[in-house]
Amino acid sequence: MRLELLRTEHVNMLACIRCGQCLTSCPTYLLTMNEAEGPRGRIALARGLAEGTIALTPDLIAHEQSCLVCDGCTAVCPAGVHMDPIQVALRAAIEPELPRSQVVRLARRVGFSLLADLGRLRLAVRLLALAQALRLPALAGRLGILRLLGLDAAVDFLPERIDTHFLIPRGEKTGQGTPVSLFAGCVMSTALAEIDRATIRVLERAGCAVELTAGQGCCGALHAHGGDLPTAKELFKCNIAAFERDGGGPIVVNSAGCGAMLRDYGHHLRDDPVWVERASAISRRVVDVSAFLAGRDVPIERPLNAAVTYQDACHLAHAQRVTQQPRQLLRAIPGLQLREMRESTLCCGSAGVYNLTNPRESHQLQQRKLDNALATGAGVIATANPGCLLQLQAGLRARGSDVQVKHVVELLDEASAP
Repeated sequence: MRLELLRTEHVNMLACIRCGQCLTSCPTYLLTMNEAEGPRGRIALARGLAEGTIALTPDLIAHEQSCLVCDGCTAVCPAGVHMDPIQVALRAAIEPELPRSQVVRLARRVGFSLLADLGRLRLAVRLLALAQALRLPALAGRLGILRLLGLDAAVDFLPERIDTHFLIPRGEKTGQGTPVSLFAGCVMSTALAEIDRATIRVLERAGCAVELTAGQGCCGALHAHGGDLPTAKELFKCNIAAFERDGGGPIVVNSAGCGAMLRDYGHHLRDDPVWVERASAISRRVVDVSAFLAGRDVPIERPLNAAVTYQDACHLAHAQRVTQQPRQLLRAIPGLQLREMRESTLCCGSAGVYNLTNPRESHQLQQRKLDNALATGAGVIATANPGCLLQLQAGLRARGSDVQVKHVVELLDEASAP
């Protein structure tokens, strides 16, 4: 175990005063009412491991790996404990000791390798789109091949239609006005590229000149949360170097998870004298698209006669503290009726690849979220993160519901189209 890595978060862990205010904000604690499944329990376990007073046991691993890293606890902690970097350090420290099967280790290597190289990812998505068009996933499911490979659950979270018209940033600039850079992302620029294009159109209409910064790639969040911190740091540095070469304006992000990780670059590289200041400078430029647009004049040309409920993405609401701006933008659309759901800020269970690694807890949270969303009677669920979007779509598809899930910028794009 690389406990020296975990000990870098020791001061962060010591800040926990065990008040319990975080418990009702923790999805897994609400599901189990188990102290070890709550934030202060997980911090106590991580601290004991770092201090050498307890050993790494299967029970400890299970409790720590069941954390969604949603930062719900961070948002309400009166002592300022930040859970995300504790989990990043812990998972990187214990990864070599985890009892993973060869199949799982291979799947992790392949998945992380694809995300680290967008050229390979685009090729994989093209092949996946072809397989989807030929209905091969359904055939593989009926033949039991997916179950044999452990991929039967993964197919449920594919987009209904994979678009291979990717957005590939090459340094081009579009529109006129305030210079901004778009963080295109990995999943967003491939399987969900139309959301990136909708974001560009809305930014242009709001008076922005949008630069698609060349050289950018995956933000590294999935690698960091998956225990592969060395690769994550290489991705951090790649993005830092890329965005240092652009105009220096705001870096607009339409994926809540990516935005939260980009804003944490300075923290994760704090011990690197070559990169820490550069990382912090980039992090200060990062802004979520809804927070950016809420301070600008977005020309709304068309009414949308629809009832919409907004689902708070964890890494937007908790990590970035952006909750009112998406609602402000939605309320500005004529004809749109915004209906608040219960427990809007409780995690939907997506959490990166949590729906694959912890399917039982993920399904429970997914169904809880859908119950609350559908109780509003809304025909559209709006969100601000690709993982949430795919998680909710999968759940609605399984229920046979015709309720749609859309990114906030998709609704703004439709309403602001001339």
